[in-house]
Amino acid sequence: MTASEKSEKNKDVAKLAFRFVLIVGITNFFADFTYEGARSSMGPFLESLGASAAVVGLVAGGGEMVGYVLRYFTGRFAQQTHKYWMFAIIGYAVNMLAVPALALAGNWPLAAALMILERTGRAIRKPSVETMLSYAGKSMGRGWVFGLNEALDQAGATLGPLVVALVLYLKGDYRQGFAALGISVVLCLATIVIARLLYPQPHELETKDVEETDTKNLTKAFWLYAIAGALIAAGFADFSLISFHFQKASVVSKEMVPVYYSVAMAMGAISSLVFGKLLDKLGFMTLIVAFFLEALYAPCAFAGQAWVALLGMALWGIGIGAQDALLKAELSDVIPSDKRSGAFGLFDTIFGVGWFLGSAAMGFLYEVSIPAMVVISVVLQLASLPIFIAAKNVVKKARAQ
Repeated sequence: MTASEKSEKNKDVAKLAFRFVLIVGITNFFADFTYEGARSSMGPFLESLGASAAVVGLVAGGGEMVGYVLRYFTGRFAQQTHKYWMFAIIGYAVNMLAVPALALAGNWPLAAALMILERTGRAIRKPSVETMLSYAGKSMGRGWVFGLNEALDQAGATLGPLVVALVLYLKGDYRQGFAALGISVVLCLATIVIARLLYPQPHELETKDVEETDTKNLTKAFWLYAIAGALIAAGFADFSLISFHFQKASVVSKEMVPVYYSVAMAMGAISSLVFGKLLDKLGFMTLIVAFFLEALYAPCAFAGQAWVALLGMALWGIGIGAQDALLKAELSDVIPSDKRSGAFGLFDTIFGVGWFLGSAAMGFLYEVSIPAMVVISVVLQLASLPIFIAAKNVVKKARAQ
């Protein structure tokens, strides 16, 4: 193959890769529209059903832990069977159908079970979807692939809460808001089926594997990334607890809680695009800057004043965008393609355990001392930064040998 023919082939692959990322991103737009629309009001909804702050923290953290821990198994199974599309479609179905079912929940244990079921569906699909997206990284840039996908995610997550807010504004209740999200459920499931029909073999989008490195050093780098990710997760309060605080402390009205969440999701969409591009252009320090900004969310979100809380939600949204756009992009650059699904699942499991422990601790600390909770949140997230740097140095050293 001549250089000209090779260049033309690469351009064709890049076009196919972009279209694949776009249609998966549209699927995730509808998915986030649905479940983030519901999650924007889960704290107040659980409170209305009689749950305490500790229960909200445990339910939110427990749901995330189940959703993340299961990814180790679903990622491994998908890697062993190569049935990425099967795991993706089943996961989207469970993930989506649990949301409108919340309209039938009459007590907080049932609502909590549906929240965990929704996270379970996401766990089934997430490693497979991320693995398929990573195949497009060679031709598009890994930061841009995950950044674009996350931007579409967060665009849906911005609009979904506004639908719930509109229902509440029109004097509806939470259950009617959850039921209204059923439309996006249908659109999400239809889009993922279309994606499967158009791109049955997404691994063909990656024509060259990542640069090989020493296995021992690569393993050390992975574990360092995982530890740093767990610290980020442990210090990152779930919005259920934040929204619980907004209601209990009368920071904002009930109708404005989903709007604040929508602002956070909009910032996540913008930041994921920006950080994804900057990661490809400027490199690793983009990650350090992003997570430093994220660490500042808690002092603002729990400050007690509406405008400061809004700033906190903007920083919280930047953190959401950074987590999904940057972490997997960095990992996919050092993990061979045939190992990614299992590695992503393992990373997510460790991340989820950190999220659960942190959420549970913050839920209990909230009832004892909000300032202490805020300090712990900031310290945990800032502690991740030197570990990220150490992981990157391990990768550099391995590749230099």
